This record gives sequence, structure tokens and C-alpha cells, in this order.
Amino acid sequence: MPMSPRNYLAALLVAVLPLSAAQRGPAPTIAATPLKPTGIYAAGEKAGWTITPAPGATPPAGDFSYTVKANNSATIKTGTFSLAGGSATIEVAHNEPAMLYVQVTPPAAAPADGAAPADPAAARRGGGGRGGRGGGAALALGAAVAPTKLKPATPRPADFDAFWDGKLAELAKVPINPVLTPTPTERPGIEFYTVKLDSVGSHVQGYLAKPAREGKFPALIQYQYAGVYTLNAASSQDRAAEGWLAFNVDSHDIPPTEGQQQHPELGNYQSQGNTDRETAYFLKMYLRDARAVDYIKSRPDWDGKTIVFQGTSMGGQQSLATAGLRPNDVTAVIINVPSGANIDGSLRGRTAGYPNWGTTNPAVAATAPYFDTINFAPRIRAAVVAAMGFIDTTSPPVGIWTTLNQIPVPHEAIPMIESDHDHITPEKQGAWAARSKEVRDLVLQGGKFAPDEKFTKP
Repeated sequence: MPMSPRNYLAALLVAVLPLSAAQRGPAPTIAATPLKPTGIYAAGEKAGWTITPAPGATPPAGDFSYTVKANNSATIKTGTFSLAGGSATIEVAHNEPAMLYVQVTPPAAAPADGAAPADPAAARRGGGGRGGRGGGAALALGAAVAPTKLKPATPRPADFDAFWDGKLAELAKVPINPVLTPTPTERPGIEFYTVKLDSVGSHVQGYLAKPAREGKFPALIQYQYAGVYTLNAASSQDRAAEGWLAFNVDSHDIPPTEGQQQHPELGNYQSQGNTDRETAYFLKMYLRDARAVDYIKSRPDWDGKTIVFQGTSMGGQQSLATAGLRPNDVTAVIINVPSGANIDGSLRGRTAGYPNWGTTNPAVAATAPYFDTINFAPRIRAAVVAAMGFIDTTSPPVGIWTTLNQIPVPHEAIPMIESDHDHITPEKQGAWAARSKEVRDLVLQGGKFAPDEKFTKP
């Protein structure tokens, strides 16, 4: 059964706004409550937050400053507030579909005796770490304005389908030639293998795990987040223990036991060859992902009907691309903070995240649309559930929601209004953890996943 509205909202609003000190330094001294619990507003509606001291904290005296940006690009409002009266409000109305990103900066700290005065501008700029909020920021906030009406900022190439259909035709000419190597495992009740398959100009590598019994099993293909690292052998083993035929696919043509240390040539792989669609690194990666589906379909122990994709960040990006490349083969797509949308967003008023291509280079900008998840979305025919963090700058939510809006079949958004990227605010990922497991278990048991469209219908 789907989560009840009460339980869904409880998962959506898990935890408090201040981040753990271990992750982001000293905890913020202020907290924010959205005017609407969902954080989703109609165009022109007043969006905002009530700002109060964080529990047990004493905020610094003086004025806090804030900046509101549409799609974390164009500044639409700035202001200041004081908590001298106990609380304050940030409010903004925006008439166009957008994701709003707010950065709140504390008052400049008073200088110690003999020290130079603090630079308020430097405090507002912050440190700009991986989360994109900066060390000087007290709080990052996010909201959605008419998100189901967000449209692509870049035209879909007229030959997008022809390009990829041609590449799939090349792939079809390459025999799979599977090589499975039995691999030791201490996990009882499963069989475990290292896998190598042939693809176009490269190999698919990874781990395969399955229940150690006769039968036909639903398949789960796991695509990996960004980086060059050894695969977690337990990941596919855990799923096999549940009853899945589980294939954990490495993003690179390397053995799953190897990582960056053995392959320094893969440094900055995501930008390699990105001045041409024929040489971009993602070309062979996406074709390897499609080849993984071909292999599962060739196995006699596959149940013949169920293939689920799951991935986070670049794993979500690969899941969406593969669902577009193999639309008739996938049953459901379960993804968290997928990257790879609005790759040229910096040219279009939408701050781009991973893969962080330098699209001011015209050749890179011309290549980007062929690998953007937004342009694979119209080809998707599987039910998709996708979680997004409203303050995520690695996988900006504007790209995720725009991608969902292009999928022509029912799909489901999981808005996590207080969450940054998954590894930055793992304590804010409760809605994803609960819903992804629920959907995966439903499909495993033979149920049909019917997406909850309450956050995707206009």
C-alpha cells in the first residue's frame, strides 16, 4: 500500500534545519519554517519562511541578510532581518515556474581586540564548498513555484532520437559475450559473480548476485553515483538475499575491485571528450548501461517481465538515460537526486550542477543536449519515482523537475524541502529512504507500482 498522506508528510519533513557540525561546521543558530509545509507554491503566490532562533541557540545580534535566486541563478530579491523581536519572515512572490534558492547570512562577527573588522561581503560570499552554500551562510532554503509547469530551457536536438537509435543499432551488432567469474561471499543463500560483457568500444563490468535456488527472478540493475571507486559487494548481495537478480554495474570499464588509485587516467572523466558527441565519455557509459539490460534479458533465470533501475546522483542520471534508451524493457525507475539535467543551464538562467561542463565553450554547449536527462525523458515509458533536494546544488531540483515534466507516463516526485545532495544532508533523506524501499518491495512481490502524482500533476 502507498504511504498515507500523514506518513508521507512526516517523512518529507524529517529532522530539523540545522546541519550536523561534523558535516558543515558549527550548527546554524536560526531555524526556518515554510509558510506551506510542502514548500510548493502557485505562480504569484507568496512563498516564504518564518525565521526563529534554533532550539537552545542564541543568534548573534544585528541584521541577517538574505538573497533569493530563481533557479539559483538570477537574484530576484535581497533583504535583511533582525531577530530582536524573536522572529522574522522572508517572503517573496514569483510569477514564473521556478525553484527558489535562498541563502541567509548571519551578522558579521564582532572583531576580537586588535583584530581587523570582519568583512560583511566576504561573510555573504561564503566558502562555496561542494554543497554550494558557502562557509559564511547560516542557512540555505528552497521552495518550488509552479514546478509542474517547468519547461526545458534548451531545445531538444532535432536528431536526438536518430543519433541514439543509430548508436543502439551499433550496440546490437556487438555480441554480449558474457564472462562470469564465481566470486567468494560469506552471504548464505546467494550466488555471487564478477561480470564482464562486451559493448561498443568498451566493456560492462560489475557484480551479479542471485538467490541460490532454482527459479526465475525479477531483476534490479543498480547504477553508480559519480567517482572512480571499488564497488560495494554487499549492495547487490543484499538485494539478492531479498529475491532479486541483482546487477551492480560499474560506471567505468574497470573491474569492480579497482578504483581511482589503479586508474588515474579517469580523473575528471566526466568532461573527457565533451567537445564532440562522438567522443564524450558519457556515450560509452550510457551504451554500457543499455548493454547491462540486454544481458539481463538474455539470462534464463530472469522472470521475463520485471527490470527495475535504481541509482543516486550519477546513478540516477544513468537510470533515466537507460530508461530512454530501453523504454520497452524497464518496469520502474527508482532514483534519488539524479544529476545530468540542464547541463548547459549556466547559459539559460539555470545554474547547472554535475557534470559541471564548461558550456561557455560552444563545442561543449553543442554536445551537452545529447547527454542531458531532460532529452531522454520523452522516450521513457516506465513508472519513475524521483527524489530531489530543494537546496541541492550538485543535482539542482529545477533540472530534476523539468525532466519529470517531460516523461509522458505517470511519475512521482519526492520533494525533500530541507535536503541538499544526499551525502551532505543524509539526515534529511527520510522521504527517499521510506518511499524507495516501499516501491522496490512492492515490485519484488509482483505488485504494480502506480506513482502518486500529487506533486507532478499541474
